[in-house]
This record gives sequence, structure tokens and C-alpha cells, in this order.
Amino acid sequence: MKKQERYDKIVAWFRENRPVAETELHYDNNPFHLLIAVILSAQCTDKRVNMVTPPLFHDFPTPEALASTTPEVVYEYIKSVSYPNNKAKHLVGMAQMLVKNFQSQVPDTLEDLVKLPGVGRKTANVIQSVVFNKAAMAVDTHVFRVSHRLGLVSDRHTTPLSVEKELTKHIAPADIPIAHHWLILHGRYVCLARTPQCDKCGLQSMCKYYCNTYKVRKVTPKEEE
Repeated sequence: MKKQERYDKIVAWFRENRPVAETELHYDNNPFHLLIAVILSAQCTDKRVNMVTPPLFHDFPTPEALASTTPEVVYEYIKSVSYPNNKAKHLVGMAQMLVKNFQSQVPDTLEDLVKLPGVGRKTANVIQSVVFNKAAMAVDTHVFRVSHRLGLVSDRHTTPLSVEKELTKHIAPADIPIAHHWLILHGRYVCLARTPQCDKCGLQSMCKYYCNTYKVRKVTPKEEE
């Protein structure tokens, strides 16, 4: 199976079997709230983030409100997430920069988003994809793992940026926003890190990990070119 054929078949399977795929972070369709939630989700589960954000969103509904408080106050709202001290500082700093430099609006470009405290390339790509429906692929641990196991990327792609470039090279721009969620949700509920649920997966015939693990016919390097 050639690489583009593998991509096309996997995308077609997801399109048929998971036509609706979206972020599991709660944010009231408010871009500012999503930005808060994504910053908090770094090395933390969406479930935990969704537990702490409702009172935070209620008391700090706008960038101005969050910018006017202190990290010490924010810490009390988010102390159960990972790295709460740093994230509290990032949230306040992010809100202050939005007010000062972006007219309190969440920017829509990678270049502007990564200027915000607590926002790296992955977070910026989530915002671009979810809020602005741009062809941006955020590569988290799930996307990284699943794309390697399925054979969408080879072992030589060892960094999130390398994986991102390979995925966006082979997935149609219109499909990239939902493909990001397809891969995340597949990794979260089927292609688990320690115990992948291969018996429940509909992608067996297209998956390099499955074919190699269960001694199904292996794909030669030439076929993957």
C-alpha cells in the first residue's frame, strides 16, 4: 500500500465512522475560554480541566477581567491541574497581552498566538483549527502515537513538528481540522498507549502496527514511497 493510499483509506474510514469529531474541552463557544482551557490542558486531562474551568469562566469572563487579577488568585481556581503555579502566571500574562496588544481578541495566526504566555505551537494550532477552522494540525501525544502506529508517518519523524508537516502534506486542507480530532479521539479511546484495543479497531487492515504485531503481511519500504 502506497503512503497516499493509506492516508486516503484512513481518512475515508474516519469520515464514515466518526463524522462528528470535536474537542472535548468545554468552552461555551468562546475563543477566549477555549484558549484558557487549552493552556490548562497541557500535561493534564480534559476531564480535569473541565472540572476547574466553570467557576474560572464565570468569574473571569473576559480578557479584561482576567488581566486585572493576580496569579495568586487564579491559582486557587486551578490548583488541582498540573503545574498550577506556572499556568496561573501564564493565564494572567496571556490576558494582559490580549488586552494590550490585540484589542482583547484572540488572534488567528500562529505568529501572533505563540507570542502569548503559555501558548506554544501545539496550543496555537488547536486555536487556529477549532476557532478559525484553519488547516492547522496540533500534534499532542495521542496524534504522535496514533500517526506512527497507523503508518501515516515513519520512525524517522521523531518530533511533533516533523509529524505535523508530514500529516499536513498528505491530508487535504479541508480535512485537517477534523483529522486532528479523529487522531486524538482514536488515541484516547481505542489506540491506547499501553494497551491498544486492536480487537475493537476498524482500521486493522490499514494499520502498520497491527500488521506487524499480528504477523499480517508486512508492507515493503518501496510500497510506502
